[in-house]
Amino acid sequence: MRTFGVDWLGDNRFVVFAGLLTLSAWALTGTAHADVALEWLKRAEAAARQQNYSGVYVYHHGEHMEVLRVLHRVDAKGEQEKVEVLDGIPRQFLRINNDVYCHFPGGKQVRLERNAPRRFFPALLPANPAGLLEYYNAKLGGAERVAGRPSQVMLLEPRDGYRYAYNLWLDRQTGLPLKSRIVNGNGNVVSMYVFSEIQIGKAPDAQYFQNDLSGKVIQRASLDQAVSVDWKITPPPGFVQVQAAVRALPGKQMPVTHLVYSDGLSVLSMFLEPVNPQMPKMQGLADEGAIGVYAREVAGYSVTTLGEVPNAALIETGNSVEKQ
Repeated sequence: MRTFGVDWLGDNRFVVFAGLLTLSAWALTGTAHADVALEWLKRAEAAARQQNYSGVYVYHHGEHMEVLRVLHRVDAKGEQEKVEVLDGIPRQFLRINNDVYCHFPGGKQVRLERNAPRRFFPALLPANPAGLLEYYNAKLGGAERVAGRPSQVMLLEPRDGYRYAYNLWLDRQTGLPLKSRIVNGNGNVVSMYVFSEIQIGKAPDAQYFQNDLSGKVIQRASLDQAVSVDWKITPPPGFVQVQAAVRALPGKQMPVTHLVYSDGLSVLSMFLEPVNPQMPKMQGLADEGAIGVYAREVAGYSVTTLGEVPNAALIETGNSVEKQ
């Protein structure tokens, strides 16, 4: 006499086996899709660093818009990049490997940022894109055209509430990002970069990257001094400190400690400075266009956290601050 359980297994063995095959096929398909998406991310990161290109792109953030020209050259000297703002106040940035020179209007002053952690569009991705997959689901979208070039749409969807979604349009031939869009939890676009015209593969002439510093005053964006106060700060999972600097900022009487945290894609900054009783105090949440801001006081210091990230990331990081 057979038990009900044995009878059921015998009669339904094929159904169980077929179900296991379906689940295995689904898992393998999901893994294959993730592998393909990761390969696209690796191509995009390498292309922005290794390709020669020149073009014009538009940066939309909130209600503001800027038009910029970028020139990128790779040769025996390494990476050279020139970015010019084509509307509004004229500004020009020249990156030579990891050092960025900002040439101000008038031609008399240059601001120098050494070992700059962040780069200009289209260099959006970290050196190891695989690390992003712990915090974002990556999948391929459809095929579209950007600046007249066929592109592959890439969707990076956050796994938690501490970061926004990113949509990337990658050149199908080279992998170079041609368009990038940050989308919040409500489906609204926070900011966007998009090329209106681009040429890939031809190196811009070396003369465009000449860095004439003769007769100019060089200001260091980051002062050569250590952070004077020890702070305990716990950002959300995935965000690690990528920069710590002391800066002299316009309108500030004293230097300000500037800390930068990133998960490789999303970025948030924190500024810490002694409370100035002569200045109006900001408390709680606010926004500056597309950038969220959260401020509070800790042990006589003003702590301001900001970035293109959800409020939860700003609040959790700002509330974690303790003076050691």
